[in-house]
Amino acid sequence: MAKVKEQIVVGLDIGTTKICAIVAAVNDGEQVDIIGVGTTPSKGLRKGVVINIDTTVDSIKKAVEEAELMAGVPIQGVYAGIAGGHIKGFNSHGVVAVKSREVTKKDVERVIEAAQAVAMPLDREVIHILKQEFIVDDQDEITDPLGMSGVRLEAKVHIVTGAVTSAQNVIKCCNRAGLDVLDIVLEPLASSVAVLTEEERDLGVALVDIGGGTTDIAIFRGGTIKHSAVLALGGNNLNNDIAYGLRTPASAADKIKRQFGCALSEMVEKGDEVEVISVGGHKPKQISRKYLADIIEPRVEEIFSLINQEILRSGQEDRVASGVVLTGGTVIMNGMPELAEQVFDLPVRRGYPQDIGGLVDIVNSPMFATAVGLVKFASEHRGEGSFGTNESRIFDRILYTMKGWLKEFF
Repeated sequence: MAKVKEQIVVGLDIGTTKICAIVAAVNDGEQVDIIGVGTTPSKGLRKGVVINIDTTVDSIKKAVEEAELMAGVPIQGVYAGIAGGHIKGFNSHGVVAVKSREVTKKDVERVIEAAQAVAMPLDREVIHILKQEFIVDDQDEITDPLGMSGVRLEAKVHIVTGAVTSAQNVIKCCNRAGLDVLDIVLEPLASSVAVLTEEERDLGVALVDIGGGTTDIAIFRGGTIKHSAVLALGGNNLNNDIAYGLRTPASAADKIKRQFGCALSEMVEKGDEVEVISVGGHKPKQISRKYLADIIEPRVEEIFSLINQEILRSGQEDRVASGVVLTGGTVIMNGMPELAEQVFDLPVRRGYPQDIGGLVDIVNSPMFATAVGLVKFASEHRGEGSFGTNESRIFDRILYTMKGWLKEFF
């Protein structure tokens, strides 16, 4: 019996509150087995963007060393996640004539190029070009047009862009930690690979990933992404509200939120109490858990209302028949799906990583959705990296674009 070949892939989730490295073994049957996990608090990012290189590098090293120790394999190349308010997504449309009256690979490449030929500032970089559908003459909703007869080929794509400097800083941090970046992946796209089912993607679903610094939104229908957005709100806003409302340090506020927080005050019994550490050396005090929920609920409701406005703005509100899937560390808190159902008036569930093997019990939480999604994305897109292995690649591409412009004028 032939031995099944395995390939090691590594996902690196560089988040606002934590950095997580996950090592997976992928065999020829595309089964993803988690063999190593490393997490460490993140202190060098704000709202998903690197603000301190050295601190971030130290955190990456610690997470990677922990994952290496557990997996028993050295880590060299990673698939890194990217998020933040600088991320922008938009739909585009390209049209070309089919030269030989039968769609070839060259025609598909040409129409994708035509779809991505949009004016873009020099300080922005394309992170993903995600195919939505092809149209051959008047036949739409085609997923693969190769070999089809026709004279006109159209493509609809979703283009995700980010600030060049933010992408460069992510790559720089990884490089300084001794890692090659094989590709940069939009974090909600990675999360979707981990937590959504094919049926949800086809029928229509809104994925909402609520992290520490940002909330990422991705809407899918017909098996493809239709809309993406990032809100600069997250779990840290809840921590600030709790710290201010209870007059307690931010670190204590985070622990209180995780242990006793509830997003829907009506779910909390009136007699429950919580001990709160005071600032300035004062004695700890007792407050009712319902009072804590009264602080949390308005902020969570605000976040869900902004998400709902984004769904309405996208024009996809009637196409998310499967409802909303919540993921990210913040959604572990009690009452999150219940409050979300009241705001969205749609079915809501928490998203847990699916279809994986190995150390399933360790990563079986919404907080690991992005990191698990990165290794699943890596297993499906090996060898397709678009960012190269070092930070200079981005500037090489800008230089190439500028040279093209200069040729047109001289």
